[in-house]
Amino acid sequence: MTVTLADVAARAQVSPATVSRVLNGNYPVAASTRERVLRAVDELDYVLNGPASALAAATSDLVGILVNDIADPFFGIMASAIQSEIGGPGGRAGGERLAVTCNTGGSPERELTYLTLLQRQRAAAVVLTGGAVEDAPHAAAVAAKLRKLGEAGTRVVLCGRPAVPDTSAIALTFDNRGGGRELTEHLIGLGHRRLGYIAGPEERTTTRHRLEGHRAALADAGIEEDPRWTVHGPYDRRAGYEATLELLRRDPSLTAVVAANDSVALGACAALRDSGLRIPDDVSVAGFDDLPFSIDAVPALTTVRLPLAEAGARAGRIAMGREEPPPGGIAVIRGELMVRGSTGGPRG
Repeated sequence: MTVTLADVAARAQVSPATVSRVLNGNYPVAASTRERVLRAVDELDYVLNGPASALAAATSDLVGILVNDIADPFFGIMASAIQSEIGGPGGRAGGERLAVTCNTGGSPERELTYLTLLQRQRAAAVVLTGGAVEDAPHAAAVAAKLRKLGEAGTRVVLCGRPAVPDTSAIALTFDNRGGGRELTEHLIGLGHRRLGYIAGPEERTTTRHRLEGHRAALADAGIEEDPRWTVHGPYDRRAGYEATLELLRRDPSLTAVVAANDSVALGACAALRDSGLRIPDDVSVAGFDDLPFSIDAVPALTTVRLPLAEAGARAGRIAMGREEPPPGGIAVIRGELMVRGSTGGPRG
């Protein structure tokens, strides 16, 4: 049975006129009402009637790029590289593609909302960047969205994100476990045995994978991890600063701090300096990602370089059909250890 505008209105408990305003985007509607309408559209799998339905099997010139935080260089670099491959002729009638960056703010709800909107707009391609949220209901909802997009002819590429089984999405995933392991092995090789770890948000796949790599390196070296040595927090400088102070409070004898990413590592460096400790003479610090500012830190930051721009550009080419997907639809992209001045042998 065909779903109508009235069906959506009834499900969302609003008037048909309100549904029309939300879908057309030409009239102010309260955020809560808008979310309710979009949720009803998604649940009922509503497709616009009229001319839009005649184009149901076609795609538009729109390309969506989903990021957690466009102000974070990790996402900004990838989004810029993706967009550089999207620009230029290739749309309908040889026209330009329109790339739209969708900033989720790390919200699972916003991620689903953007996927719904892109589905409604018949996006030619969608690229999702960064780690996924480890929540079973949300993962199932995202998988369902990606299947619907694929069935409608939209190319879906995951850049720096784990593969989603039973979908047509192409995955270019970073080897976060391997990078985390190599980084900690480097510190252990320098003689460190008491290593604090500042992890990212617990619900993120990136957090878990990097932490698993760190712990695997400790286990291989016969180092028993003290529960006090790990603190979770956001992927930002402030979290790194506060977490480092907490680690020093828990165990002042730590000789190294491994950070979830480079922004967190900068906060860790600031906290150590404010505590009267020298880097790396008293405490070594390591980050992850090799963001542009890392080499300009004082001392320059030891980190794992992820080829963010290269991965983003590749994702853009695959999304535009200008590069063949990797065999099996999955490519694992490994990082490179960059040893710099922020790490050295432990004191004493």
